[in-house]
Amino acid sequence: MLLISDIFKELIILTNEMSPYLLLGFLFAGILHVFIRKEKITKYLGKKNLKSVIYASLFGIPLPLCSCGVIPTGISFHKDGASKGASISFLISTPQTGIDSIMVTYSLLGLPFTIIRPVVALITGVFGGLITNITDRNDSGENTEAYCCCKAKSPERKNPIVSMLKYAFVDFLQDISKWLVIGLVIAAIISVFIPDDFFTQYIGNDYLSMLIILVASIPIYVCATGSVPIVAVLLLKGLSPGAALVFLMAGPATNAATITVIGKILGKKTLISYLISIIGGALLFGILIDNFLPRELFFDNISICKDSHSSHLLPYWLKISSSIILLLLIINGMIKKYISNRKIEKINDSESFKTSVMKKITITVKGMTCNHCKAIVEKNLSNLKGISKAEVDLAKSQVSLTGNNINMEKVKSVIESLGYEYR
Repeated sequence: MLLISDIFKELIILTNEMSPYLLLGFLFAGILHVFIRKEKITKYLGKKNLKSVIYASLFGIPLPLCSCGVIPTGISFHKDGASKGASISFLISTPQTGIDSIMVTYSLLGLPFTIIRPVVALITGVFGGLITNITDRNDSGENTEAYCCCKAKSPERKNPIVSMLKYAFVDFLQDISKWLVIGLVIAAIISVFIPDDFFTQYIGNDYLSMLIILVASIPIYVCATGSVPIVAVLLLKGLSPGAALVFLMAGPATNAATITVIGKILGKKTLISYLISIIGGALLFGILIDNFLPRELFFDNISICKDSHSSHLLPYWLKISSSIILLLLIINGMIKKYISNRKIEKINDSESFKTSVMKKITITVKGMTCNHCKAIVEKNLSNLKGISKAEVDLAKSQVSLTGNNINMEKVKSVIESLGYEYR
């Protein structure tokens, strides 16, 4: 019982430190989503040159896309004319950061990591893009048929402020809340169960720590924001700043699904460039940080090791109120998601009793994990001839198609071109 109480206390401390910056990050994410349209930037990414690669990284760094949501976006850029180098640059840099994770990094890890993360994301993204362009010189440059969502009919114009707030505090929060909570709980458990001198006493070698962290983080999914509290606690347990950066890079940027999709859609050479950039970049910058920057620069800025009333000069009442607001928003998102799933089930049940010339087909699609995935699958499938409606059920990993003379080969091709698994 005492252990549960200790974990709960650590969870409260971590949440209080993160919540004000997390709410601000969500707001910026909504602004980016509404006022910077992704379909308008693909024209800057088409050439196999340095400029396109840099543009792709710069576009990707502030975007609030995790490693699951970035796959269909990056693949869509490529299908719509972006070079492989620009696409890989976007796929490398985007999941490492995001305006929300940058704000949370400042709240828990301080200014040094806040500056280093986007800089490293930019450098590794550009490097990966350049390698891809070099190895892809013999490619004809022709893209397969595009099924990009930007070809869809323009949606009805809505109030941009309402759209911004809905995306920031409902849609995007729904996508990230699960992984955020998991990250916080893991961090609290680590804080309670792992001794404070674990890495210095039991491992004692910074390079070995980096390799262990790298091997553990490459295949698993950790979102850029959810990785921050875990790193903050690991630093307090003796993990070197360089090994911490390895986790902040490789954890969000890679997972088994991303690796599989890139290899399948963009090719093995591109996959090798992608992995070399992330693995090599993580180890290189980790070694540089450990050997050329003073450790006090990082350890003195960890908020949770200080008096929680004074870190970063935020008043305690603001932290508490922000935590309460964040908790209520997460609960609201869960309720809305449950209600939405129930409505889909009722609609499906009612439509099954209706007599209509329209045919309804339900297929299983693996790899859809967030509202971004849902939106891009629905829009791309709705553009196919014969389909009047496409509806995604994330909870069941299913897509319901309504229409006449539906070409299932085309459906399969679209789904796989977006980086998902058709079953």
